[in-house]
Amino acid sequence: MHQLTMKLVVALFAVGASARPPATLVALFAVGASALQPPRPPAGFAPPEPKPLQIGDSDVGDLLSGGAALALRLATGTFVLGWRPCYASAFGVTLFGDAPADDEYRLALGPIAYRDDSSVLPATRPAKPVILYEYESSPFCRKVREICCLLDIECEMRPVPGARQGAFAQKLAAAGGKMTVPYLEDPNNADKGMYESDDIVEYLLDEYGPPRDAYDSLALWPLKLGPFQLVTSTLAAIARGLPCGARRPDARPDNEAMKPLEMWGYETSPFVRPVRETLCALTLPHVVVPCARGSANR
Repeated sequence: MHQLTMKLVVALFAVGASARPPATLVALFAVGASALQPPRPPAGFAPPEPKPLQIGDSDVGDLLSGGAALALRLATGTFVLGWRPCYASAFGVTLFGDAPADDEYRLALGPIAYRDDSSVLPATRPAKPVILYEYESSPFCRKVREICCLLDIECEMRPVPGARQGAFAQKLAAAGGKMTVPYLEDPNNADKGMYESDDIVEYLLDEYGPPRDAYDSLALWPLKLGPFQLVTSTLAAIARGLPCGARRPDARPDNEAMKPLEMWGYETSPFVRPVRETLCALTLPHVVVPCARGSANR
């Protein structure tokens, strides 16, 4: 039984048939009611208007450290596997490729328009997001997040700060038998579960990647060269201050029970990184919809 509920029950028995409950009981009921309130925006909150690549004064540090992490990992996860430019135009003249439809994505920079995609990824993606128990600073979890971006796979993140904290840690232990991250569950394949980042990468390539002979395997060397991946991913986490080693003390106790949020982004974006770190520290489940360069989600 929840500790707060137990206190309420004890207080009720203490009051008995008293007509006027003591102030402590009234306060307990008030706390209980407030704890059960659903999340809501702060008073006066207005959603900001989208402003691509706008940098505020408070964002400079995040961008510098996020940019350092991107450089250390050689931009792995910035582009999908098999990335290619597929259309470009300048001053209304098509340079190559077929012009995208009006409702399709293109990057417009003044008189220049551009579009990219993948030459090898299958058009069909998993019906349901794969589920990953992870935390931001782990170099092994980063490897799995990067392959999800490379393969354009939606992934539901279940944060486990430090691989030990939060309610998802208990679910992790129950699901796989130990508190070790990353741990992947695939609801598209009889809830198949597995530990070990290298095994997860190979599984995702086999299940959701293109045929192995459709691309150059050297494209994945930043993921598969173990010492390089471990050192650079660790340094990238250090550049960000090793975030999410612990659950934030001000996080709601019921955060893990929340319906997963949906976040569109990709692993190396310095704009996405602080948002991901906050979600992880608050242990909020969230589905990452990947939008790396060449992603169909753009």
